[in-house]
Amino acid sequence: MSLESRASRPWATATGIGLAAALLFLINITRPLKLVFDETHYVPAARYLLTLARPINTEHPLLGKEIIALGILLFGDNSLGWRFFSAVAATAVVVGVFAIAWLLLGRLRPAIFAALFTMLNFTVFVQARIGMLDGFMAAFVVTGIAAMIWAMQGNGPQLIHRIALAAVLFGLAVGTKWAAVPYVGLAGLAILLADNRVAPALGGQRVLAAALFAGVSLLTYFLTFLPAFFYANDPLTLATLLPFQATMFAQQTLPLPPHTYQSSWWSWPLDMRPIWYLYEPVDGAQRGILLIGNPAILWGGLIAVAACLYAWWRDRAVAVGAIAGLWIAAYLPWIIIPKKIGFFYYYYLPSIFLCLALAAAFDHFGKSRLRHADAWFAGLAGVLFIYFYPILSAAPLAGPMSFLNWMWFFSWR
Repeated sequence: MSLESRASRPWATATGIGLAAALLFLINITRPLKLVFDETHYVPAARYLLTLARPINTEHPLLGKEIIALGILLFGDNSLGWRFFSAVAATAVVVGVFAIAWLLLGRLRPAIFAALFTMLNFTVFVQARIGMLDGFMAAFVVTGIAAMIWAMQGNGPQLIHRIALAAVLFGLAVGTKWAAVPYVGLAGLAILLADNRVAPALGGQRVLAAALFAGVSLLTYFLTFLPAFFYANDPLTLATLLPFQATMFAQQTLPLPPHTYQSSWWSWPLDMRPIWYLYEPVDGAQRGILLIGNPAILWGGLIAVAACLYAWWRDRAVAVGAIAGLWIAAYLPWIIIPKKIGFFYYYYLPSIFLCLALAAAFDHFGKSRLRHADAWFAGLAGVLFIYFYPILSAAPLAGPMSFLNWMWFFSWR
């Protein structure tokens, strides 16, 4: 049975992909046994949430820390508890990418390769194995986009239910990290401006659907603050909930001191300045965790975005152009409103959309001699994944200078 002959049953394929992704992300997720990188901020905040003692880490909303706290509650205050739901979030990203490709392109092959490229993208793998907020935010944004596309393809009753689902997911994304706010705005604009041929069920319900989306996403966002109403000290109240948002904004806009691994927005697509989340002797061996992009996916993905835009211009391939638009929309806010200090992990969401662009470009242009180009490219990405795996996964290394085996450029050190 061919791939496309199973196209009417994408859920079975999506489930298999999700299980494979979860297995990949969970293997040895407990190493190292100590907190690494920004886990030192978010895990203590999750511990405080479990005690409901007082506010802590108030520059970010609560949901991401609530999820880490749930992991601690289920698995204990250990490296599995800190990171388990990060692996779940990354699995949701992989399945969400599959869903977006399937919904936009209507073909199983590019959907499978989009998911495979996502699994092989180092950024997704590393964020799947650390207790940080960005992985949860990405999971809600990616699945929210999939839900919104699904809504646009539904009929009248389906439209309202699916828009409500998308609104909940986007509200949860903002409840994890404010960096998701632009996606909420873009989703709202999509409801108001979608072509009737794209979303025929919207018709005269655009304003109602947009109001529903805004209301449900806002309500969902504020509900994520519910545990803060039960703090023993300085609890939130309905009267202080809105002023607290201003407090969060003030803390997020404070000037930060220079950092060893800071980088500028223009360098992220070029994979110029990765971040060592860990590089030290720990758990009886020298270990490292390097947040870096898979060179094949990050560099090849830029060509794929350009190819998708060309397909949209030359062939009026709207769905392919929309996929390029996802990368542009994810990257553009960092150019327009750059923070005083930037880090490569801000590029996490745009790096995910590169995987979609690659699959879409191969599907659109992969004819005749190029019909197996996606598989060959996946092979290249897989070889690079295996090559870099020791410094992505905190595997034991030979010694303190072992990192040099993977440092292609001086800026990677």
